[in-house]
Parts: sequence; structure tokens; C-alpha cells
Amino acid sequence: MTSTKRNVALLSACQALLFTNNATLIAINGLAGLALAPYAGLATLPVTCWVLGGAIGTMPASLHMKRVGRQRGLMTGTLWGVVGALSCAGAIWAQSFWMLCLATLVFGVYNAYGQYYRFAAADVASGDFKATAISLVLAGGLVGGVLGPTASRWTVDLLGPRFMGAYLVLIGIAVATMLLLRLIDIPTPSAGERSSAGRPLRVIAAQPKFIVAVLAGAIGYGVMNFLMVSTPIAMQACGLPYSDATFVISSHIIGMFAPSFVTGPLIRRVGVLPVMFAGAVFNLAAIGIALTGIAVAQFWWSLVLVGVGWNFLYIGGTTLLIETYRPEERARAQGTNEQAIFIMMTLSSLTSGMTLAAAGWERVNLFALPLVAVVAVAIVWYALRERAQKAAAA
Repeated sequence: MTSTKRNVALLSACQALLFTNNATLIAINGLAGLALAPYAGLATLPVTCWVLGGAIGTMPASLHMKRVGRQRGLMTGTLWGVVGALSCAGAIWAQSFWMLCLATLVFGVYNAYGQYYRFAAADVASGDFKATAISLVLAGGLVGGVLGPTASRWTVDLLGPRFMGAYLVLIGIAVATMLLLRLIDIPTPSAGERSSAGRPLRVIAAQPKFIVAVLAGAIGYGVMNFLMVSTPIAMQACGLPYSDATFVISSHIIGMFAPSFVTGPLIRRVGVLPVMFAGAVFNLAAIGIALTGIAVAQFWWSLVLVGVGWNFLYIGGTTLLIETYRPEERARAQGTNEQAIFIMMTLSSLTSGMTLAAAGWERVNLFALPLVAVVAVAIVWYALRERAQKAAAA
């Protein structure tokens, strides 16, 4: 096995463990919040705080890794996971809603660091292999899609009070990730990359390619999160058991990551923009199905399709993004992209629970439509712009 493929395989394993943690949190945070919240409209606030922790931590994480290198930076991130999981378990033991919100905020910093696994893969891959490397690392999330909800189902009542055992298990997963990261060989930034700032951020961010890449990642993640966060609560309100909710969430996460085995090669074959546009179409189909009813089948198909749509938009957006900056600009450009994603995730997490409580599941889906339309229009606009420029050059 070559050094590049070995690093990509290890990063994929780290991604698998990260999303085992994330899938567990997705499955239980809203329900733990509902059990402890002073009123139902705040049920998804612990999820929002988890995402907010990522939004706060993502730019410092990127700049930290520019200074000390990917490996050391990513290992630091796992320590935030250990502290966050332990704090979540303590909040459940104390039956404190506000302590749980603070604990999930801390845990979110771990997720902020973990989002750079795919960029680490791009760092170690050659030009032709970059899209595939990004895709294969994200494919590790497929394992998390199976293990996370399954582990939460086994551990949610393992210790009293309910949910405490599930949070404690996440400590071991974060430690295992730290051990894997010790085996990865990622070159540290050169002295020139660490000292040079490159172009101003406003110049980088003004590029149409950068704008479309960030829109695809941020809106794709925002819409997915908006629909996903409220699904377990909506299913509970419809009288469906917790086992059905974990099955739907598990299938959704499989839908997010299973396409990763083909997304990279598909981008190389047909181009990044058609793949991204297909992602927007999958999101529209997911919303349409969700509006047809509230049986398990509708929840299942909707979340699986929105997962596939997220995959195409997220990998496509990342592939587009890495073409917009120089090596010395990497930290700020990537940090800006991740910050935009986490801001959208924070807003979607906060408004998802409130919308569900105030207006119901149908309105949750209808409110996602304009956002999907924005990213679809942006992709089409950029594709037409590129075609016109090529025609003019010819």
C-alpha cells in the first residue's frame, strides 16, 4: 500500500469514528433535550449548541493546524471530544438542561477539528486523486451511520439516568481516534506557508468558484441538518417508536456516505457541477416525498435522499473549493468555508425544533425549499458562466 493510500485509509477510519460519535449525538441529543428542556420548543437546543461549538471552533482549528500541522492539530481536537462527552454524561447525571447545552457546545469543537479530515486527504493526494481521496475519507462515515445509532440503542438505557451510558461510550471512541491519528504521516506546513498570508480573504472569497463552493457546502449541510434534527422528534410525535427513529437516522447517514465510493470517480468522469446539481435535485425529491405522509416509509425515503443530496453537494463543493486558493491561503479559505457551513448548521438546528413545535413537520419541509432553489440556481449560473468563458476563449 502506498503512503498516500495508507494515509487516506487511516483518515477514513478516523472519519468513521467521528461519525459514530456524531450519529449517536444526532440520535440522542434532541431526545435528551426534550426530556430535560423547560418546554418542547427548546428540545433541539443541545443539538444547536453542538453545532455552535463547531462554528466557534472551526476557524481557530484551521489556524491551529496551519501553525502545528494537521496531525498534531487533529489529535488536539480529540481531547475536546473526551471532555465534551464526559461533560454530557455529567449533565445527564445532574439532570441539568443548561449544563447539557454547555457540554454539547464543548463537544462541537471536536466536530470542528474532525471536518478537516477530508482536507487532510486532499493535502496528501495528487491532483487527479484529490476528489477520490476526499470521497473515500467521507465514505468512512458509512461505518458511523451503522455503529452510531446502533450503539445508542444498546447504551441509551445502559446506565441511569437514561442517555448517560450512551454519552460515556463516546469517550472511548474519541480516544481510539487519537490513537489512529498517531499513525498518520501528513507533512507539516513549510516555513513559507506558516509565515505568508497570501491574498486578502476578500479577494479569495470574491471568486465565483469560491462563492458557489461555499453555497453548495453550507446550504447542502443546512438543509440536511434542518430536516434531520427534527425527524426523531417528529416521528415520536407521530407515535412511532424510538427503534424506528434510530433506523431512519441510521439509513439517512448511510445515504450520506455510501455514495462516497462513487462520487469522486463520478466527478472525474462527468465533472463537478453536474454532480452538484444532481445533489440539489435529490434534495428536492426528498422534500417532495416528506410532504406525502408521515409513515415510516416516507420518513425513511426522505432522509435517505436528502443524505445522497448532501453527499453530492458536500464532496462537489469541497472539490471546487480546493481549486480556489494557494497553499499559504489554505487555512483561511478552508476555515471560512467551514465557518459558513457551521453557521448554517447552527441556524438550521435552532429553527428546526422551533418550526416543528410551532408549525409541524410539513412546514419544516416547505421552509427548506427556497434554500435548495438558491443553490441549484447558483450552480446553473456558474456552469453557464464557465461555458460562456470557454466559448469566448475558443
